[in-house]
Amino acid sequence: MPSNGLGLKSRLGYLAERARRINVGSVIERAKKASAQHGKAVPAVVVDMLWSAGRHNVGFQDYIDYDFAILNRAERATYMTHPVSNQISERYAHPDFRHLFHDKIEFDEKFSEFLRREWMVVKPGNADELRDFVQRQGTVIVKTPMGQAGSGVFRYHAADITDWEAFHAELLGKGRLLVEEVIRQHPDLAAVCPGTVNTTRVTAFFDGEKTHILAMAQKFGRGEVSDQMSFGGFYTMLDDDGHAVSAGYDSHGHVHELHPDSGFRIADFQLPLIDEVKAFVDQVARVVPQVQYVGWDIVVGPDGPVLVEGNWGAGVYENKPSVSGIRTGHKPRYQAAIKF
Repeated sequence: MPSNGLGLKSRLGYLAERARRINVGSVIERAKKASAQHGKAVPAVVVDMLWSAGRHNVGFQDYIDYDFAILNRAERATYMTHPVSNQISERYAHPDFRHLFHDKIEFDEKFSEFLRREWMVVKPGNADELRDFVQRQGTVIVKTPMGQAGSGVFRYHAADITDWEAFHAELLGKGRLLVEEVIRQHPDLAAVCPGTVNTTRVTAFFDGEKTHILAMAQKFGRGEVSDQMSFGGFYTMLDDDGHAVSAGYDSHGHVHELHPDSGFRIADFQLPLIDEVKAFVDQVARVVPQVQYVGWDIVVGPDGPVLVEGNWGAGVYENKPSVSGIRTGHKPRYQAAIKF
């Protein structure tokens, strides 16, 4: 296992790269948003954003998403940020095993017993197999093997396909090679948004003996093929018992007290089978112990948790003070488990 600490070298390298790629216009635009929302002067916010980035590893979007403009120094110190998370990912994911999480086909092969759904790979010459699979399922999810953040995910209906050879050629030509059965979600999730499979992001760290659950976020879709923000999705943080701690929100400034389509009050949401979810995360975290820090996307089905994917670049989901009223984040939990 890697030694403790994130290391000065990786941090300095990250800061140098950020400085090289900084987009001043983007920083100012974000500062204007914070100024309008929190009544702070734009120049002061710009200076604070740059200082926070350089001194405290706070991403510019983190600053906006987690309302740093209204937090004091002690409160800010409790928040996980994407730069820190990225450093943890680099340190605690052995390079020789990252491909198992990058490539969705390799992931499905490695974690097949936890998928709890059928799947197949489009290859030259298997148009008949594809037709049989899609017709049997009725509707399927098709993915490009290397897509991320919801990109490269598509939904097809058997009833819409008339030429199976052409359909097979289209998928093959566009690199849409992974075909999966649609996941059935628990009625409590379908009550919020039945048209999208709503995933639970469980960020966890496996220390070689114990799996530490660091944060849980519940994502909700808008009827699209994915619940990612690029498809109009949003999230709320969950407490240790799986209960929503606030209304929903995203990185585009939208706040959802109620789900826009179903009218469900987001703060009333309770993730079903929470104990089973925690046990499930412990199981999947042990499959590739060389990748210790993972953001697991899980769907609670009618009969238990189902694995969607694992992200070795775990990302960050955190409380938003202006929505939740909670002015502290999850970083102490990360520090207790990872010792940085």
